[in-house]
Amino acid sequence: MLPFALKVFIFQVWQFLLKWSSKLLPFRTPEMFTGPGSSLQLCDHIAKTGVKKLLIVTDGMLVKIGLLKPMQEKLSKLGVNFVVYDGVLPNPTIAQIETGLAMLKKEGCTAILAIGGGSSIDAAKVIAARARNPIPITWMAGLMRVVIPPLTLYAVPTTAGTGGVVTIAAVVSDPATTRKFAIMDTALVPKAAALDGALMTGLPAAITAATGMDALTHAVEAYISRNCTAKTDQEALEATRLIMQNLPTAVKNGANVEARQAMAQASFKAGVAFTIAGVGYVHAFAHNFGAYYHVPHGLANAITMPHVLDYSKGNCAARLAKLAEVSGLKKGNETDAQLADAFIAKIRQMNADFGIPTQIDKLKESDIAAIVQKAQDETFWFYAVPRYMDDTQCASFLRQLLPKTA
Repeated sequence: MLPFALKVFIFQVWQFLLKWSSKLLPFRTPEMFTGPGSSLQLCDHIAKTGVKKLLIVTDGMLVKIGLLKPMQEKLSKLGVNFVVYDGVLPNPTIAQIETGLAMLKKEGCTAILAIGGGSSIDAAKVIAARARNPIPITWMAGLMRVVIPPLTLYAVPTTAGTGGVVTIAAVVSDPATTRKFAIMDTALVPKAAALDGALMTGLPAAITAATGMDALTHAVEAYISRNCTAKTDQEALEATRLIMQNLPTAVKNGANVEARQAMAQASFKAGVAFTIAGVGYVHAFAHNFGAYYHVPHGLANAITMPHVLDYSKGNCAARLAKLAEVSGLKKGNETDAQLADAFIAKIRQMNADFGIPTQIDKLKESDIAAIVQKAQDETFWFYAVPRYMDDTQCASFLRQLLPKTA
């Protein structure tokens, strides 16, 4: 086994090569429609492209509460036929994606419209990829493995969290192997999308909080990544500022359209940042908490983030200090270390205010060794974190999140 320091050096070189090779990738952003009512503008755009039949990918709750009705009525008026696949659940599985694909083929759909949170958008991305690529979903795991361009995809997020409308990633769960993996390809970015804050006004406070903290995690991990760029820094700082200013309002008063729209914009900007710069240990752990215990991704990120930042701050204090500054926490002549601590304390306070727990209730000691291995594999191969953990440190970190015994 390689000494830990040598292992870190090797993967830092690997991450350096990834950073520079990524400059050759054709990153793009969707054509964007922004503001209250923009989801209906997207419907106009879809009709103008000549789409005759859409597969709408969503979840059953959004159908139940009638959130899709205005878009469905608009599409019908414009002569665009559609069928609805509402079988997506949090942490979408291979089986759910294949079921959606079967409906798409049976109904002869020529494009896909994702309406929902990150799970619906991720599922729609993979359905679009599978529609053109006759290979198992697991074979597409990793970087740039979608060989044939996917079916045309449009997206309307109903939460301000994942930034999935602009990211190259789709995360899939495989219950058979207790694995959660990412398919990462620039082809997965939707053709067009709408950021319609008005659609988010009915989102419950708990989901608003968890998805908002998900967006904050994207901004923070992108900003402290060693693969950051001037572009990602700009987007991550602005996303952080918008979240700190607007998330408490959106949680407290969900009907505040201005706060909702600002959060939608923040989620988008954070998505731009982490698509290029990457994320880190928070996501590596959160993916496993989702795969093992079905913990919603945003909630897992929120619980894990302050612990990871505590571990990492010695290697990125100046960057955490800048995040504190744009969050309005700089009051005088504080040192970088003091501001870094203030920023982490602010995250913990927000979690407490939002009712987010401090432990992963279902985490088991018996699972820790396996989670360590999977989290380490994900982090070392894909994330340019400011400070790596060895396996012992990783296990010790996870034990901080074990549920407290009476």
